[in-house]
Amino acid sequence: MSDSNSTATSSSASPIWLYSYIKLRFFNRIRRFLLSKNARKRPTPSDHFDTSSSRPAKVISNNNEATMAGQVLEKQSGDDHEDDVLGLQRAVKKLHFGVCWEERELAAMEIGTLAKEDVKVRKLVGGLGVIPVLVSMAASEVVSRRRAAVSALIELANGTYTNKALMAEAGIFSKLPKDINILDDPTRHQFAELLFLLSSLANTQFPLSSLETLPFLVGIIESGTSSIETKETCLGALYNLSTMLENAGNLVSNGVVEALLNLSSIKELSEKALATLGNLVVTLMGKKAMENSAAVPESLIEILTWEDKPKCQELSSYILMILAHQSSDQRVKMANSGIVPVLLEVALLGSSLAQKRALKLLQWFKDERQAKMGPHSGPQTARFAIGSPLGSPVNPREAQQGKKMMKNLVKQSLYKNMEMITRRASASGDSSKLKSLIISTSSKSLPY
Repeated sequence: MSDSNSTATSSSASPIWLYSYIKLRFFNRIRRFLLSKNARKRPTPSDHFDTSSSRPAKVISNNNEATMAGQVLEKQSGDDHEDDVLGLQRAVKKLHFGVCWEERELAAMEIGTLAKEDVKVRKLVGGLGVIPVLVSMAASEVVSRRRAAVSALIELANGTYTNKALMAEAGIFSKLPKDINILDDPTRHQFAELLFLLSSLANTQFPLSSLETLPFLVGIIESGTSSIETKETCLGALYNLSTMLENAGNLVSNGVVEALLNLSSIKELSEKALATLGNLVVTLMGKKAMENSAAVPESLIEILTWEDKPKCQELSSYILMILAHQSSDQRVKMANSGIVPVLLEVALLGSSLAQKRALKLLQWFKDERQAKMGPHSGPQTARFAIGSPLGSPVNPREAQQGKKMMKNLVKQSLYKNMEMITRRASASGDSSKLKSLIISTSSKSLPY
């Protein structure tokens, strides 16, 4: 029984062990290819894995079919890996030393295909000096050459920090076309996808400047000929850049705020545009740019009515909260734009987060209304200075002047009223004496 259990255990573990060994052999061969001068030479038969000498005889005798299948798989995998290694070697040599540009274009396409299949290959290729060559090809005016280079760079940048840093150091941002109108939409989308991948460097310690990328990205999202997918990819790059507060100045100065406000009215792009605006509104320059925009707050209030876009409602209410906080002017603009009924609807039907933000805004509007109505209703409490005795006004001279002004107003009002009364009355007598009597007695009855 124990022999059968050990046999079953060894049988289940052998495929995993065999697969790990095959992978190890593959990467060892790539390493030998990179270091050896005779990389074209085929490995000797002694390099092949001999399963019969590595496992117990009992396991082999009980699992002949599994062993044979593993050997066949190993041989096929080894042949495929050798072909990949040789193909990679040929592509790198053609890219560096190709006799014509057509040959280099084909090499760039082959490198992109190999890099797409395995992240390990991407890292290996990045260390072979191909990235500077591809970056220079990306600046070419030949459409096919530029597309092949950018496509290969996209595959090499996917998931590898080192390759992204190498592209930035090679000057990929300075190679961007100055005029996007010369690019068709597929090429724009390729560049946008590459910039989206490279923009993730903003969240690392790598010094990434946004000055060279922003004109290109803003030009694409403002272009009427760019597709929704291309604009969405550009918004992803802008969002990554906006996560770093030091980029806020460059983003605002390049007109990103106004462009994002325009895109926020498009439902397919609104969420990413609002998320980027949410990163900018917490900065002084970003908040000021939004306050001065003619689209604020009307466009943001309109987004609050999108019941089918709860995430957009949450982001819009967040931006409105930041703008309204400690700014009575913005709250007045919002109130005049009809925000209160919309907030009531969101507070009843919105998502949990949108409801909380809507209720907070409503509380601010309620408090401000009560503060405005306070001086016109009910008895008023005098203002007292901190530390002064109770009943002492803040400024006695101003208080005395106020009393005199109120007395004069009361006298004028009583005088006019008495004139009307005396004109209507038919009683005889000296009206001037009556008026002076009433004025004197009424003045004595004032509380000050």
